[in-house]
Amino acid sequence: MSIQSTDVLVIGAGPAGTVAASIVNKAGFKVRIVEKMKFPRFVIGESLLPRCMEALEEAGFLEAVKEKKFQEKGGAKFVKDGKTCDYQFADQFTNGWQWTWQVPRAEFDKTLADTVEKMGVQIDYETTVTGIEFQGSDSITTVVDKNNTKSEIKARFIIDGSGYGRVIPRLFNMDKPSNLPPRKALFTHTVDLRRELSDEPNRITIVVHQHAVWVWIIPFSNGITSLGFVGDPSFFAQIPGNTEQQLRELIAQEPYLKERFKGIEFLFEPRVLESWSSTTDRFYGEGFVLTGNVTEFLDPVFSSGVTLATVSSQIAGKLVIEKLNGRKIDWENEYMKIMMQGVDTFRSYVMAWYEGTLDTIFFADNQDPVIKSQICSVLAGYVWDLNNPYVKNHKTWLHRLASMITYRDNQLSNSR
Repeated sequence: MSIQSTDVLVIGAGPAGTVAASIVNKAGFKVRIVEKMKFPRFVIGESLLPRCMEALEEAGFLEAVKEKKFQEKGGAKFVKDGKTCDYQFADQFTNGWQWTWQVPRAEFDKTLADTVEKMGVQIDYETTVTGIEFQGSDSITTVVDKNNTKSEIKARFIIDGSGYGRVIPRLFNMDKPSNLPPRKALFTHTVDLRRELSDEPNRITIVVHQHAVWVWIIPFSNGITSLGFVGDPSFFAQIPGNTEQQLRELIAQEPYLKERFKGIEFLFEPRVLESWSSTTDRFYGEGFVLTGNVTEFLDPVFSSGVTLATVSSQIAGKLVIEKLNGRKIDWENEYMKIMMQGVDTFRSYVMAWYEGTLDTIFFADNQDPVIKSQICSVLAGYVWDLNNPYVKNHKTWLHRLASMITYRDNQLSNSR
């Protein structure tokens, strides 16, 4: 069996893995990536948030992505019963990026991976991790390639950015249930010939179909649009037929969609993703750190996945450099607590979305522009800005605001 050595082994060649690999590689350390899949490969998470641009910039990826001419995204639009709420990132409270992209993830992820390879990082595709042995911070990882050839990789540290694969949590029994209920998504890509019927494509549109059931509409620059319904599995169980029949029936039921997407061509048979929420006991160990979806994946509603992936890898990559240079890292305070601040903020907004609390806020009349800008910052991914009260007090202030709006509207109604 062949044995090779590297300073840092990165598991996964998605945005989490490539951002971390680039940052560590720039510091002069030898980095190697192992990736189970062959690229390009399909994955959801197609609408980015402005906060991830900072991580992409530090990793040296921005110019390569710009060359792809992906659809620029300047905000998020929410629709319910004919009412619309627009959040423009240019109006956000936090000082930061005011735009990002909407991307076919197969092409986007391959762009990042190709770029990091050009930087000198080796990527072993179609290579599966089957075991890891730690000796302090050092490790020996056993991998098997597409030809079923087994080999070992010695590393001084491991960054696990394996996404849904959750390599280290599964190997070491670290997974635990999420406190979010299971949900299901039914989605496809469409040839969007009637895009002129909507004031897109420069942002994601989220439509409230009914309570706790919503639709994403993500237009790409190539004329294709990603379209998906998300809700409780029991909602989809009521709709007969195969996945294509179910999705076409749902389109016909939703007034915002039925004319634009009537009889539209699906580029692939609609797919299902469900029970995706997951978490783990801890985000680090003596010889490893977890990044991206390996830490916790919440829900697609606020497009938090790629932002949490890239920001966690941006932070982790720099800490790994310092560790390899001899500094003792306080992973609990310098990494996990920081990441949990972002995760918990997004979690509060996800829960408020499915409860209907955000419906009350988003579709209220006469919205306070300062409060709207503060909430907009969260939707832009700036969930670490503790100067923003709707970040610092995310567990309570959304419900307080919704209660105030309800009380105000009731008073107005009673006074008429």
